[in-house]
Amino acid sequence: MSNLLGKYGLISIFILFLGFQTIAQQSKSDLQKKRNKIENEIAYTNKLLSETRKNKQNTLGELKLINSKLNNRNELIATLKNEAYILNNEISITENSIKNLNTDLIQLKKEYAKVVYFAYKYKTSYNKLIYLFSADDFNQAFQRMRYLDQIGEFIRDEAIAIRKKEEEKQLYLNVLKEQKGQKKSVLDKESDQLYKLEGEKAEKDLLKNKMQAQEKDLRAQLRTKEKEARKLEKKIEDIIAKATKPKIKKGEKTFSLTPEEKQLSVSFVGNKGKLPWPTDRGVISESFGIHSHPVLKGVKTKNNGINIATSRGSDARSIFDGTVVSVTTITNNNRAVIIRHGDYFTVYSNLETIYVKAGDNIKVKETLGRIHTNGNGKTELHFEVWKGKGKQNPAYWLKK
Repeated sequence: MSNLLGKYGLISIFILFLGFQTIAQQSKSDLQKKRNKIENEIAYTNKLLSETRKNKQNTLGELKLINSKLNNRNELIATLKNEAYILNNEISITENSIKNLNTDLIQLKKEYAKVVYFAYKYKTSYNKLIYLFSADDFNQAFQRMRYLDQIGEFIRDEAIAIRKKEEEKQLYLNVLKEQKGQKKSVLDKESDQLYKLEGEKAEKDLLKNKMQAQEKDLRAQLRTKEKEARKLEKKIEDIIAKATKPKIKKGEKTFSLTPEEKQLSVSFVGNKGKLPWPTDRGVISESFGIHSHPVLKGVKTKNNGINIATSRGSDARSIFDGTVVSVTTITNNNRAVIIRHGDYFTVYSNLETIYVKAGDNIKVKETLGRIHTNGNGKTELHFEVWKGKGKQNPAYWLKK
């Protein structure tokens, strides 16, 4: 009975081990996908930096791209640490399984040795007869005879059990070797990323120090940018106010959406966090909200959306089905497209060429216009999401 419990206990441990391995593999797979995505973003950021540096001038766009790369690098290191943590747990589970198998093997081998010794002791016919005739009565003699018949079968079964345990142990040892190899690879990558991070921090500090000498130009650029941002914000508010103007129905004002607009709003909200990016490729060079200026001390900047750095010649595209409510001009090289999605509005700004017009029905991923590339080689889309008159953080809506 105890041997049976021991076998079932081992089966339970093995099943639990396999279950943990499956969960861990899923987690590792997710982390590896995330790591690959971050590595691709870093590689793409390096490509954008290379484009920006062709004009051989230190620009604010270059500094923002370096900051973006640093953020990605830190996230990559955190991902590698999580991978190492999971591998540590896997190694611990595997080592415990090997330890349990060793304990079972020791016990099996002890039992096997006792039975083999007994069989050796009574291996001759003469010794078997002595063992049988030394019984106290016929019933005991009969039991001894049955016991001797079962000895050979038991020895074979025990030998098979030991061999299976040894094979199982070897499988675990192979798994352990692979896990330790994976852990070493992850730790090596983490060390490499930390080294690169230090180099990029030094690069950022050097560029920042150089740019501090351009304070006058930076403040002028900031004023121009803020002026354009205020102009865009005012136009968006006016356009949204007009688009959501109360409708007159039989002498009464109504603010209700049409059934189609309601469904569009519901669908838009249902896709929060899963919407495609407004560019085919890109990295967020400036996030939503209020931030400290990367160079000017004590200066705060405000972003009503996000800025996405992308490659020269890239197009902006709609993140969802909707209707173009406005194509507006901010400056000669900065035009914006505003699309309505029921209660929600998306804004695509810093376009130099427009492919659509007001009233057009737009499908998801439909191209809207060519993104402007400035004299410093920076190609950057400004993107906003509004609900009525309330600004939303676009990063929460886009697919990660």
